[in-house]
Amino acid sequence: MKTKYSIVKDSIKSKILDGTYQPNQKISSESELMKEFGVSRHTVRLAIGDLVTKGWLYSKQGSGTFCADRTESEIQMNANQSKNIAIVTTYISDYIFPSIIRGAEKYLSENGYNVSLFSTNNNHETEKNVLETILSQNFDGVIVEPTKSAISNPNINYYLNLESKKIPYIMINSYYDELEPTSIVLDDEKGGYLQTEHLIKLGHENIVGFFKTDDHQGAKRMKGYLKAHRDHQTTIIPNNIITYTTSEKNNKTLTDFEKILSSSNGDWPTGVICYNDELAVKLLDIIRNRKLRVPEDISIVGFDDSFLANVSEVKLTTVEHPQSKLGEMAAKLILDLIKQNKNAPNKESEKLDSVVYEPKLIVRNSTAKLS
Repeated sequence: MKTKYSIVKDSIKSKILDGTYQPNQKISSESELMKEFGVSRHTVRLAIGDLVTKGWLYSKQGSGTFCADRTESEIQMNANQSKNIAIVTTYISDYIFPSIIRGAEKYLSENGYNVSLFSTNNNHETEKNVLETILSQNFDGVIVEPTKSAISNPNINYYLNLESKKIPYIMINSYYDELEPTSIVLDDEKGGYLQTEHLIKLGHENIVGFFKTDDHQGAKRMKGYLKAHRDHQTTIIPNNIITYTTSEKNNKTLTDFEKILSSSNGDWPTGVICYNDELAVKLLDIIRNRKLRVPEDISIVGFDDSFLANVSEVKLTTVEHPQSKLGEMAAKLILDLIKQNKNAPNKESEKLDSVVYEPKLIVRNSTAKLS
């Protein structure tokens, strides 16, 4: 449990890191901080004193306490330290993320950079803590996967503060639209289209689609699902669109699929589109428990061409994700941005072109023509 002193200190520090307090700006008075946090003057003075000692604040006799300009000291520290890049992903050891990280890490290490890995667990509060850590330390650049990119992000100020400090960042897999950053993504809408069109061309019309909609990827894949139906003049069944959030991925998806397969009228889907291979493998277990066969009774399509696509006895038809190639491209772009900053430190950096990878359908034996 945090002490009162730590709560006050961390709050002031957060306001410096998210840009609320700008260099040489006066912070709240002792009385205001006492009222805001319900603490004694002694507690406030302890918190402020520690931040003054560590160079975050400075005091003027009779005027108050001000946010320190740490720019010069940070430049000097950067000059004396090794080259460092932060890589922030929603997850580190799960699913396709090790391949993405390896691709970036290999290229960066070959170019003399150290890599620090951070995971947000697709949680905004964790993302905030990670960004505070990055802004408190000395990184030359940041490669970041957005947290819940389809939802309004409460941490935008931290990214704006990265920009004001001229710390370049690029986004992978998705991006925060309001920031218009350089990004490296897969064409998710086309990926969803390819998944759906494949089943339609095999004669399937009753196709269930599962889409994680707190990330842009899921929303765009759902758009591709709908577009494929329209382009091929196939009726869209509203109840066949199953949406879920990150927190629901291990329960709602499975419960909803069980309900669909328990339909009393026997009008079961003959095709299933999944947000990713991870979900597809979980749904395969439910299909087996129902004594149904893949692909004879139900065809199923994954997304990402992860290692999971090949571990089951049913090899998944899926959409290819660039994985390590995406990581390597991210590393190349962030080094290009760092080079720009070093060559012209007082000049506004030119925005590099974003990269959009074309998806490719990998056909295996989890799909078949409707008999």
